[in-house]
Amino acid sequence: MGASKTDHFTDQQNQIAIIAKALGHPARIAIIEYLLKVNACICSDIVDELPLAQPTVSQHLKELKNAGLIKGNIEGNSICYCINEKTFDLLKEYFSKIIFTVTNQKCC
Repeated sequence: MGASKTDHFTDQQNQIAIIAKALGHPARIAIIEYLLKVNACICSDIVDELPLAQPTVSQHLKELKNAGLIKGNIEGNSICYCINEKTFDLLKEYFSKIIFTVTNQKCC
């Protein structure tokens, strides 16, 4: 069996790609911004904030959670979501390196 396309890239490159893909939808950006504003919430709070149906919001939350951007804890009958700080620290480090390199590079 041959190697998959992701086998040709580093773990960090694959992880950043997964995160970037998860951030590639405006509803997910809105969810992240809402979680940052309230610091934690349950799914129904997010549904009230967005012009989307509950199943659609749940699917977006699933994608964000699978990418490691958010965490979810079961509280009674609800799931309380919050930002996963470790993933955002990884993004901060990654983009800081890029910004440093770009600002210190002379290009055409």
